[in-house]
Amino acid sequence: MIIIYSLCGLGLLIFGANLLVKHSSNIAAALKVPPLVIGLTIVAFGTSAPELAVGIKSSIDGNSSMVMGNVVGSNIFNVLFILGLAALISPLVVTQQLVKFDTPLMIVLSVAAFVLAIDQKISQLEGIMLVTALIIYILFLLKQSKKMQEENNDVNPEVKFHWFKNITLTLAGLGLLVLGSELFIDNLVKVARSLKISEEIISLTLVAAGTSLPELVTSIMAVTKGQVDIAVGNVVGSNIFNLLGVLGLSSAVNTNGCDITDAMISFDIPLMVAVSIACLPIFFTGNRINRLEGALFMSVYIAYTAYLILLSSHHDSLKYFTTTLLYFFLPLVVLGVSISVFREIRFRKSSSS
Repeated sequence: MIIIYSLCGLGLLIFGANLLVKHSSNIAAALKVPPLVIGLTIVAFGTSAPELAVGIKSSIDGNSSMVMGNVVGSNIFNVLFILGLAALISPLVVTQQLVKFDTPLMIVLSVAAFVLAIDQKISQLEGIMLVTALIIYILFLLKQSKKMQEENNDVNPEVKFHWFKNITLTLAGLGLLVLGSELFIDNLVKVARSLKISEEIISLTLVAAGTSLPELVTSIMAVTKGQVDIAVGNVVGSNIFNLLGVLGLSSAVNTNGCDITDAMISFDIPLMVAVSIACLPIFFTGNRINRLEGALFMSVYIAYTAYLILLSSHHDSLKYFTTTLLYFFLPLVVLGVSISVFREIRFRKSSSS
């Protein structure tokens, strides 16, 4: 029955993502709003609902240390695994707004989260500040959307649009995503426990990845339907919402704020910052994420997950794996990104001349 429930959850995820992408795209077209804005707002915030639910529940239940772990793990998963897999399916074209504004904002917020976490706590006041910043960001996007509406006059006003149907099915898609992800991850955790996999490994991998399932399925569906802007905007928007909304609200509802562990400060949060920064040069090179860069993202996530598993199980090979990771694999990744950026700069100089 557990396997059957897991498959039912996966089915709801896929069906919900299909509804969400299709009808939110219809709404974007009717409102003359670029799909990117829809991806950064409705789709991104909606698919982050599981992270928000887990964060607030953990904070209220007194497990506040899980809040940052969920946010950091989800953000790393979103960039490395989701963008990586989506790029492997089809190269992703990145818009100028993402390169010039939203991705730098994601980097700044990641660094800000690290700074706030140094004292091992996100206080209630800091949580309220993060929520206020989220409101300002939403207002900015709405202003940008209005500006783009005025510039985009190529939609035929005589085309009949079924507002009630599309809005209802968009909300239904969001609901199915949340329900499907909860059903899938709950039963997946039960399977892991029955196989005697440790709670630590489950929380570090399955929970973070599980709450990001809506983002994963939605982005993959968007790519297969040619809505690349929604796919990339979904990931960047979800990361921004996780840092401002999930972390902010989860800290704001608890008078003691959220606790941060030493391990998070020394490794996981810096990795989240590094992953966010890595997006900018990759997005910058030709305004696209090609399959090679997608494979690079995926390989880094696989290496990160392997490290977590070896660390939590205190495996004998951890020392050798860490050495290989630090002195061979990561320098290779940095070299690859640097070469791509150098080639792009040379190409742009030769084109301008």
